Amino acid sequence: MGPDFDIIVIGAGIAGASVAAHLAETRKILVLDMEERPGFHSTGRSAAAYEPNYGPPAIRALTRAGRSYFSDGGFLNPRATLFLMPEGQENDFDMLMAGQQGLREITTAAARGLFPLLREGYTRRAVLDPGTADIDVDLLHQTYLRLLKSRGGTVLCSAPVEALERGNGLWTAATPKGQFRAAIVINAAGAWGDAIGKLAGARPMGLQPKRRSIAVVPVPDGMDAMAWPLAGDVGETWYCKPQSGKLLVSPADATPVDPHDAFADEMILAEGIDRFQQAVDFEVTRVEHTWGGLRSFAPDGNPVVGYDSSIEGFFWLVGQGGYGIQSSPALSRLAAALVRGEAVPSDIADEGLVLGELSPERAVTPGIPLQKGS
Repeated sequence: MGPDFDIIVIGAGIAGASVAAHLAETRKILVLDMEERPGFHSTGRSAAAYEPNYGPPAIRALTRAGRSYFSDGGFLNPRATLFLMPEGQENDFDMLMAGQQGLREITTAAARGLFPLLREGYTRRAVLDPGTADIDVDLLHQTYLRLLKSRGGTVLCSAPVEALERGNGLWTAATPKGQFRAAIVINAAGAWGDAIGKLAGARPMGLQPKRRSIAVVPVPDGMDAMAWPLAGDVGETWYCKPQSGKLLVSPADATPVDPHDAFADEMILAEGIDRFQQAVDFEVTRVEHTWGGLRSFAPDGNPVVGYDSSIEGFFWLVGQGGYGIQSSPALSRLAAALVRGEAVPSDIADEGLVLGELSPERAVTPGIPLQKGS
C-alpha cells in the first residue's frame, strides 16, 4: 500500500504551518494537530516582537534573514525597545551591549521622554533599539495556513498522534481520526516534541517547556501609549508593551513545567507587577486579563532542526524557545530546504548561521544534559 501523503507535519503552530506551506509547493502535505484549532498553545498566546538583537547568534541570524519577508508582507508595526539598567544589573548591561547591532545609549531623561511612566531615579543607564517592531502574529500564522491550503495541503485538527510506526519505508501515524501514511514525518509539536520523538523511537532532545505569564492592565487616564516602546530591565525581571490601548506586563518568567494547557502563575505575575511598579510612576489597581504560554528550549537554547540520524525519515523542528515567531520566516525556509536535501539558502548563510548549532546531533553529544523520557 502506498503513502497517503509525502510528508506528515505534527503540529499546526507557526513552525508546522510555515514549513508545511513551503513544502506544499512540491509535496503532498498533511498537518496534524491535537487541538481544535491551529496555534492553540504557544503561537496563539505570543506577544511577539521582531527583535534582531534578541537570542543566541543562530536566532539573531535567522531573525535578520527574515526581515524582508516580514516587511514586504505587512506583518510589522515599528516599535522601539527600551532597555533600562537599575542598580545591580551592570553585568546584564555589559552582556546586552556586547556584539549587538544598532543599539544606542540614551540619557535617562530621553528614556523618560519615550516612556513617560518611567520613575525618576529608577534607571542608571538606558539603551534604545530602534530596529524592533511588533509582529502581527495572527496575520502571519493565517497567511502560512492559507498558503498551505492554496497549494493543496491538508490541516486536520483534533487529531493527536497516538502512535508512530515505521515499516516498508513509510511512517504510519495513528490518530482518533484515522491512520495516515507518509515517507517523512516532521516533528513540529512544540512543548510535546520529545513525546512525539518517543513515539517514533527517537532519543529525546531534552526539550524543556517554560511558562511565560502575561497581565493586561489599563493605561493611566489621559495617556496614550500607542507610541511608547517595549520597555524592560536588562536583567529581564519584567517588561511591558503597549497593545490595543492597554499595557501587557510580564514578570519575564521562565518556569520549567511539563507540557500542558498553560495559564498565568498568579503569584509570579503579582511579583512581576510589583517589580514593574518599582520602575514606574503608576499604581496598577486593576488587572483586566491574564494568560500564560509555553516556550520550549533545548539544553543549549538553540532550536533543533534536521533529520534524526538514527530514525529514517524523522525530522526535528522544535525548541524555538521565545524566538519562534520572529525566526519563523527564515527557519521555515531553512527547514524546508533541509527536508528536501538542499543546501542552506544563501541569504540565511550570508547572515552567518552555523548549521551545526541547530543539528539534532549536537543535542545528544556528551556534556549536554538531556531530559530523560518518562
